[in-house]
Amino acid sequence: MIIYPAIDLKQGNAVRLSKGEMSSAKIYSHTPWDLAQNFQDMGATWLHVVDLDGAFAGEPLNLKTIKAIVKHTNLNVQVGGGIRDEERIKTYLDMGVTRVILGSVALKDPDFVKKMAQKYPIVVGIDAKDGYVATEGWADVSKIKASDLALKFADAGVCGIICTDISKDGMLGGVNVDFTLEIAHASGVETIASGGVSGFDDILCLKNTKEISGVIVGKAYYEGKIDLKYAFSQVL
Repeated sequence: MIIYPAIDLKQGNAVRLSKGEMSSAKIYSHTPWDLAQNFQDMGATWLHVVDLDGAFAGEPLNLKTIKAIVKHTNLNVQVGGGIRDEERIKTYLDMGVTRVILGSVALKDPDFVKKMAQKYPIVVGIDAKDGYVATEGWADVSKIKASDLALKFADAGVCGIICTDISKDGMLGGVNVDFTLEIAHASGVETIASGGVSGFDDILCLKNTKEISGVIVGKAYYEGKIDLKYAFSQVL
């Protein structure tokens, strides 16, 4: 079980949203690279970064900040948000990012994602409202079930799938374990839970499933609901 501390970027600041609503953004740090260093000092080996502005715009908009995060730490960094073509994938990897998350494009052009997965370290991001895939920064909800999309990447060579229940995200109400397991079983690849972590018990619950390989922790840390240093010491 890998714990991925999360840094969501909006206009260069580290923020958290509730249910993906940009209007709900709460700023937690004006220097995200220092925040990343703190995570490393606690024992993190991975960091999950999302360019929120990029997710809505369809192109990366926080490159300077992400570059600073990579430069200031030794963390493995996975980045998502507005990455829709090979050039942008290469830009991030050349910057030192460990792997790239493809979300909206995974629904619109799964063959492109499969092709990229043969060349680069790619993670698929599947975000869902009521079980159906949401894209464009969660602004659009499709008629495609999240589990059906996951199935398309079963033998695609992707590094993993991050699945988010948007109704849980940023709400501190607990992870949707059943939804995460559904994605894991459909895809057969490493699956990372996202959305709703409220404390260490949620992490233990996910770890005990065996099928779930990681969990993203955001607001639970920022709101003081979880001691990440302790959590890292228990799950590594």
